[in-house]
Amino acid sequence: MSHSNHSSASFFLTGLPGLEAVYVWLSIPLCVMYAASLAGNCLILWVVRSEPSLHQPMYFFLSMLAVTDLGLSASTLPTMLAIYMLGVREVALDECLAQLFFIHTFSIMESSVLLTMAFDRFVAISSPLHYGAILTNARIASLGLAIVVRSIGLHIPAPIMLKRLPYCRKDQLSHSYCLHPDVMKLACTDTHINSAYGLFVVLSTLGVDSVLIVLSYGLILRTVLSIASKTERLKALNTCVSHICSVLLFYTPMIGLSMIHRFGKRASPRSRVLLSYLHFLIPPVLNPVVYTMKTNQIRLRILRIFRSGGGSIGHIRGH
Repeated sequence: MSHSNHSSASFFLTGLPGLEAVYVWLSIPLCVMYAASLAGNCLILWVVRSEPSLHQPMYFFLSMLAVTDLGLSASTLPTMLAIYMLGVREVALDECLAQLFFIHTFSIMESSVLLTMAFDRFVAISSPLHYGAILTNARIASLGLAIVVRSIGLHIPAPIMLKRLPYCRKDQLSHSYCLHPDVMKLACTDTHINSAYGLFVVLSTLGVDSVLIVLSYGLILRTVLSIASKTERLKALNTCVSHICSVLLFYTPMIGLSMIHRFGKRASPRSRVLLSYLHFLIPPVLNPVVYTMKTNQIRLRILRIFRSGGGSIGHIRGH
């Protein structure tokens, strides 16, 4: 079998198998989800930016989460809408590599932001008197820069390495967007170096982040249990609920998808696609909802914005 030319190589993406007849109808809820993600995360960013009382570390990290969610939604949007609205499943190699770079980069950014938010909750609960001194604006900016450099730096080699591979196998991808392992398996040459690099990136980012998040909550729980007052313990734990929900929304589908790829050989293609949708599409939609419902400062300000017909938020008094 001859090798495909690098510049002319293309792949075919997969929608929901067996539901091709209703793809146009499925595009409606997908568009609603993307619109909700855009509106929710932009609203969070606007409220935090406009209200001086929210210029605190917790809300700066929340703004970072909103930016990564917007980036993740924008990364998956082109091919998702092409499949379900236009019926176009073919994607060129260069476009595919660009998409997988942004999807994986924003995924690592989201994981990194969730880790910094866990650190924020640990500092707020264990050292409330030194909270502002530890998490200064300069330190928060440095953390944000480190997250961006780490995420981009680790993923720049991936598309370059994939670009150099010859592709001559079946050109059908398993998902509705391009992902590194999915593209790599279509190469008709040895990919052990690519596979090892991909595993290194996953373990050094998502793996390390998840372990550190669990460790942070172990330390938080130990601190909370040392508080004498039951009311104060519940109050401290309540400040972590939104973050815990975001962590579960991000990591649970990812773990399930990883398990299916490695051990669920008989799992239906539809289950894999649905789990990938849960991992990449649901967090950007639900994170703003979770934080709006569980964070009084944000919820009250959003309610007052709508009640005042979108009047100036600058006159809203802090609570």
